[in-house]
Amino acid sequence: MSHDTLPSCEGILLVDKPKGKTAFDLVAILRRKLNVRTIGHAGTLDPMATGVMVMLIGKKFTTQSNQFLSEDKEYIGQVCLGIETDTYDAEGIQIETSDKIPTLEEINHALLSFQGQISQIPPMFSAKKINGQKLYHLARQGKTVERAPVTLQVQTDLISYHYPHIEIKITCSKGTYVRTIAHDLGKLLGCGAHLSALIRTRSGSGLLANCISGEQLYNGELTSLSIVERLCSSLKS
Repeated sequence: MSHDTLPSCEGILLVDKPKGKTAFDLVAILRRKLNVRTIGHAGTLDPMATGVMVMLIGKKFTTQSNQFLSEDKEYIGQVCLGIETDTYDAEGIQIETSDKIPTLEEINHALLSFQGQISQIPPMFSAKKINGQKLYHLARQGKTVERAPVTLQVQTDLISYHYPHIEIKITCSKGTYVRTIAHDLGKLLGCGAHLSALIRTRSGSGLLANCISGEQLYNGELTSLSIVERLCSSLKS
């Protein structure tokens, strides 16, 4: 079926972003598949992360992006203890190590600092802007600038602990950096840490179980028509 005979290409599409891909990559392939220029999303993910991306197809939905962006999100994160990186995740340069092994009791106590309303300083390696410049541009120049803390709502629960890895579930408000939680947790434990893996399991009411496979999107298993058939007008059930 040709692009010009496709049904209306407007709606919301849930995609399980593959590891190594960016939000822009998803926008680009959907533009090619659907022959639609106006495509956005409701919250990006770092390349190393996988999971729910809410893709907004068509002007009617991209103009509502702020509504979707403001919804809370849920993640499963893996924190690697003993290694601190400049980006706070596995893609960064190792800057400090420690052989301290925290106890389960120490970890549970430290996680209490990531419950309810918290204050978080955005990482230097981020798209946040200060004086019109994205922080990661400054960070790549070796510069560090003062960043204002942001007030957030989070709920962090321990799933498992097998040194050096901690697995946690995080439910959080807009603007939360999970890798900063990993970094700050390492500081509290006195051993350093970084985020080694991340899955977004929910964005608003969009669930991972309802996503199309990003791998199938890229390897050609999903036709343009099959993608259109998955578009919805709302994430509400």
